[in-house]
Amino acid sequence: MLDTSQKIMSQEQAMALAREAQAAGKKVVFTNGCFDLLHAGHVDLLNRARSLGDLLILGLNTDAGVRAQNKGPERPIVPQDQRAAVVAGLQAVDAVVFFEEPTPAKLIEAIAPDVLVKGGDWPEEKIVGAPLVRSRGGQVFSLPLVPELSTTALVDRLLKPRP
Repeated sequence: MLDTSQKIMSQEQAMALAREAQAAGKKVVFTNGCFDLLHAGHVDLLNRARSLGDLLILGLNTDAGVRAQNKGPERPIVPQDQRAAVVAGLQAVDAVVFFEEPTPAKLIEAIAPDVLVKGGDWPEEKIVGAPLVRSRGGQVFSLPLVPELSTTALVDRLLKPRP
């Protein structure tokens, strides 16, 4: 079995990975999220994000960070270590870094990606870190989501009483 645990790293390790890639002329892409109950929409977004560069670093909200977003008392459903293991197992993802702050602003500043990506539910002007990435000559993308595929919709469907 392939061990992907080495993809789960500290901020310092991810910074070093990004700097090494950039020094080699590679483009570093960053995205972030909770990735609770991974579904086809997540996989699609991550594959498209990865296609915009050579290395994809994923900032993953800690359990406390997810709870602070007021997504509901049942969230996150999957604990952070398990969520990290799942996204690290995806071919598109090169590194996973936890962040506990309300936004990934500090992590984005530390990683200094060439490309910043969020899902289409985030207009570009609201994407945290967009001005910083653009000020360094980078690109920011709000990629369209796969219709009707969201963790919130999935949780609502699971919790809905059956007739």
